[in-house]
Amino acid sequence: MPKKNVTVLVLALSSPIYIGIYEDNELIEKIISEEKSSEVLPLLFEKILKKYEIKKLLYANGPGSFMAIKIAYIFLRSLSVLKKIPLLATDAFYFNENRPIKAIGKLYFVKIQEDIKTQKFDTPQEVHFSLPEKLDESKFTNIATPLYKIGAVG
Repeated sequence: MPKKNVTVLVLALSSPIYIGIYEDNELIEKIISEEKSSEVLPLLFEKILKKYEIKKLLYANGPGSFMAIKIAYIFLRSLSVLKKIPLLATDAFYFNENRPIKAIGKLYFVKIQEDIKTQKFDTPQEVHFSLPEKLDESKFTNIATPLYKIGAVG
């Protein structure tokens, strides 16, 4: 039986890590892990590659935990090169309805039009990410490097 051709989306912005498997841009499988991305991504992708034929890799390239995003990028870029699979990215605001994203202390990342900046909030902001049921691939670009232009915070 041939493997399904799928797009794999990785959200490794903080804990937990979300991985969505999409067929024709529809979510068909969701994987959630509380483990460290450096330890769990290779194990999860070993299973994914046995089950599916990956035609495209997508991920959120920030903002979020800089180390988690960098590890995801290095892992996905390596897989992209080795398996000749296109890697695309979009910012994390696509996955949280453009709400503030925790930076450090009372600082949060906010997106105003296309600019990502930090803003102080006196009350804690809820930060939740979710995998879309239907992917809008027009939101992704082949410029997949982490968002280095954002100032590092803790």
